[in-house]
Amino acid sequence: MTQVLRARRLLTEQGWLDDHQLQIEDGVITAIAPVPPGVTARDAELLCPAYIDTHVHGGAGVDVMDDTPDALDILAMHKAREGVACFLPTTVTAPLEAIRATLARIARRKQSGGPGALVLGSYLEGPYFTPQNKGAHPPELFRELDIAELDALITTSQNTLRVVALAPEKPGALEAIRHLRQRGVRVMLGHSAATYAQTRAAFDAGADGLVHCYNGMTGLHHREPGMVGAGLTDPRAWLELIADGHHVHPAAMQVCCCCAKGRIVLMTDAMQAAGMPDGRYSLCGESVDMRNGIVRTTSGGLAGSTLSLDAAVRNMVEQAGVSSQEAIHMASLHPARLLGIDRQSGSLSPGKQANVIALNGGLHLQQIWIQGQALPL
Repeated sequence: MTQVLRARRLLTEQGWLDDHQLQIEDGVITAIAPVPPGVTARDAELLCPAYIDTHVHGGAGVDVMDDTPDALDILAMHKAREGVACFLPTTVTAPLEAIRATLARIARRKQSGGPGALVLGSYLEGPYFTPQNKGAHPPELFRELDIAELDALITTSQNTLRVVALAPEKPGALEAIRHLRQRGVRVMLGHSAATYAQTRAAFDAGADGLVHCYNGMTGLHHREPGMVGAGLTDPRAWLELIADGHHVHPAAMQVCCCCAKGRIVLMTDAMQAAGMPDGRYSLCGESVDMRNGIVRTTSGGLAGSTLSLDAAVRNMVEQAGVSSQEAIHMASLHPARLLGIDRQSGSLSPGKQANVIALNGGLHLQQIWIQGQALPL
């Protein structure tokens, strides 16, 4: 069945097109063309590529680590309501048995499908970190890198493990990075005390970028640029960014844009409290407290976010001063490129999946289509 969506403005990789329409057949974009003369009706003010959240732990009261049959379905619907068509459920540092079970559940959900946003695979955040910048991760559960163990996790995931996060100063890190890249797994660096030189060596070995840039890593200093300095200055590095104004000051967001505008990947790092009222929740097996939408551990440290990806896009426009086109690409095209799926997704182009969002002029979500199917918001 052929479907046509018409917009006052339509965003492609090259920029905005005024008064254009999408033609969709069997969930795939088949054509982009001007709206025919005399046709005045429009389906949207703005038609844009749907977002891709590459790093999310939970939301709507559920956690990716929950061993319940509907947790990923609930999370997938929650993500769709913020304009996300695809996402990577992300683990936390936990006993290895719990991590294995979670990777297996994510693999089953990816293969079976279900309501809401599409599960692209899994993101392993922990246990291969170091304690100095642990964040909410329990350091007593950190593990040393072991190639056989990594291969076993990939097998458990039925080859759906897409990203592994690790600390590059750990023994065997460079060998692990090279091995994971050979297996087709992306590697992000974080929760680490690595130096600038150690981080650059990891990029030389094939690491893809930084886990939530600025957070959980060595900061930028004029004599030791640290992980942040390595990421900002290395054109190979993708930079995850939590653009909620709490994890990263707007001025630091602007610095990131000045250095790496084309390499920023907006993500949420959201946990189970996202979309929920203030109160007590759990992360990494520990009790955390959310007040005014900000989640902290008992010691006062930040513990994940409650950010939605559509809000992150608006924050980049309002707080970092980027254009709407640039901000939307940071949440769609850039994550698709990071994951190597930009030939199928991440932008509006003939031949790509019809993962589309309608936004109003304020960049608030009005509708989402996932593989051409409209979802109720």
